[in-house]
Order: sequence, then structure tokens, then C-alpha cells
Amino acid sequence: MIKLFATYAFVTALACLILSGCAGVQPAPDPIIPPMHAADTVIKENVTYPIDVHDPWEGFNRRMYRFNFYFDKYVFLPVVGGYETVTPNVVQTGVSNFFGNIGELFNFTNCLFQLKGQGALNTTGRFAINSTIGIAGIFDWATPMGIERVNEDFGQTLGHYGVGSGPFLVLPLFGPSNVRDASGLAVDTATRMLVMAAVDPYRNCSSENKLAIQTSLYALEAIDTRHRETFRYYETGSPFEYTLIRFLYNEMRKMQIAQ
Repeated sequence: MIKLFATYAFVTALACLILSGCAGVQPAPDPIIPPMHAADTVIKENVTYPIDVHDPWEGFNRRMYRFNFYFDKYVFLPVVGGYETVTPNVVQTGVSNFFGNIGELFNFTNCLFQLKGQGALNTTGRFAINSTIGIAGIFDWATPMGIERVNEDFGQTLGHYGVGSGPFLVLPLFGPSNVRDASGLAVDTATRMLVMAAVDPYRNCSSENKLAIQTSLYALEAIDTRHRETFRYYETGSPFEYTLIRFLYNEMRKMQIAQ
């Protein structure tokens, strides 16, 4: 037994010695290859490129983009992950359908503002069907019936009437936007609050219970929204992700407004 232990000790010591020797020998670094062209010889200050977006607050926006990444990674996504772990898929679908049905309010009003009659009819039909036989929107019966969802918001309404996007803006938690769309978000939120105040679904609750229910629903809606959003910060693998996302957001909104 002592001989066997001594053999093991010798082999272990020899392995450690070899590994430490290997670790001490570092491969020669690859030579640094200088760039073929300087940036200022390729990118001209007085030229507008297709990927350019008006971004006078770029310093602030980049810091906010980074803040959203950290909040997403260490706060929001862990909460969403916990929600996805403990909640059955069928319940997750029901929650998404419920909040999507509430969102038909924005779609309907903005279809009316833009004089999109077919969109307003689709939205009305979806809301009526899903709110009744869909049990308050938990089940989406309208889509299988061929009534497609129309997504409209007040930012699109402003764009429909020729309001420019304004400077690019990264909002806390909400992410990429611009001055026009941020204003539209504020209007949509105010509209929702006015409608909820008029309907007052919590009229039979005490003030404490009302606040608790409202807070819980807002939190659940935020979690559901992030759950349905597949985008993850810095997963593109590109060192120019901010510029890429800025460009893609701008182009996406152009296409949505043009529909």
C-alpha cells in the first residue's frame, strides 16, 4: 500500500511539473497587421451613408443601451426565466393572449386615427370574439378564424401623417426608439390609463387591494412582454451592434408606417 501510494505521488508530482512547464511556455503572439486604409480615408464626414441615422445624443444613447443590457441580464431575464420555469406553457400562452387582447384597444384607436377601415373592423372583430368565447382574451379564437391581428400605435399614426422620426433615442428598459415614437408611447399609455379609469374594473375593491392588483398586472404584463421578445443584447457578435440595431429599428418603423 505504501509503495502504491508513493507511485501515485510520484506520477502526480511529475504531471504537475510537466503541466507547469507547459503553462510557462507561451506561444509567440501573432504579428499585428496594420490596416490597409485609415478610417478617415474611407468614411467622409460630409457624406450620408445608408446606415446613418440622426443620432445627436449618441453618447447618452450608448450609455442607456449599456444600462439596458445590464438590467436585462441581471434583473429582467432572470425574472422572466423564473416565470417560464414555474409557469406551464398553456398558461403562458393564455397570459400573452389576455394582454394581447387588451392591446387591441391601441390597434383600434390608431386604425381609426389613420382612417384604416379594414384594420378597425379586424380589430373590432378580434376583440369581440376573443373577449366572449375566448373568455376575456385568454383564448385566441379569432386568428384560426382568419381574422389577422393588426398592430398599430400612435407613433405609427404620427408617421402616417408625415411627422418625422426625430433623433434616435434609447429609452430606459423600453430600448430603441426615437422622439416621435417615444411621444406616441406616452399618448398610448395615457389613453390606456383614461380608458381604465373610465371602465374602473376594480371599483368593488378596497384601495389597498386595487393597488396590489394593478401593480401585479403591470408587472405580469412587463414579464410577458419580455418573454415574447426574442431579442437579447450583445448576441449579434458584432462590435457594431449599437449602430446595427439603430439602423434596423429605423428601417422597421419606416416599413410599419408604409403599410
